[in-house]
Amino acid sequence: MTDQTNRRPLGSRDTGWARAATRRLAASGVTPNQISAASVGAAALAGLLFAAVAVTAGWLQVVTLIAAGLCVQLRLLCNLFDGMVAIEAGLAAPTGPFWNEVPDRPADVLILLGVGIGAGVAWLGWAAAAIAVFIAYLRAFGGSLGQSADYGGPMAKQHRMAAVTVAAALGALGAAWISPATVLQVALWAIVIGGLVTSARRAIRIRTRLANG
Repeated sequence: MTDQTNRRPLGSRDTGWARAATRRLAASGVTPNQISAASVGAAALAGLLFAAVAVTAGWLQVVTLIAAGLCVQLRLLCNLFDGMVAIEAGLAAPTGPFWNEVPDRPADVLILLGVGIGAGVAWLGWAAAAIAVFIAYLRAFGGSLGQSADYGGPMAKQHRMAAVTVAAALGALGAAWISPATVLQVALWAIVIGGLVTSARRAIRIRTRLANG
């Protein structure tokens, strides 16, 4: 999906379970591009489940939150294995760079907008989604200038997905004491504020590298 020197640093790539799963996926005939496409499906389901928090209650709401969090993690697993099957298993395709980048943008939007709807503040979900896309744009823009890919946070993709997953878990576990919508709102505010910091840091680093030649 992308070259070895320009990949998001992930310690999970070096784990035994990830390598074993990569071998099984490669042997199954599933292509890296298909895994990338599947990540959008997982994100769409996660977004729908988060949005459903606004119209569910009781045990059904708890189950919905847990399922949403699991779908977010499924999206991340797709993001992990598309690159591993492409690079480690040697199944990279010429269209890999397209599938490596493009599906991530609607996936972010679908999840964050769903969280916003579930939290009762759709506008905040849109804000988080817009910032997420801008963060990715800055990384791509830096790369277009010949700079190394900047995956720094504090609200890079893995951090945003961790925030909504934790919010889903806390919302489910604490539903008897605090409104899940409130927990989701807090997560979105953390993503928005952290995303603005991330955007500023990446932009400053791009400008500094240009200024320094």
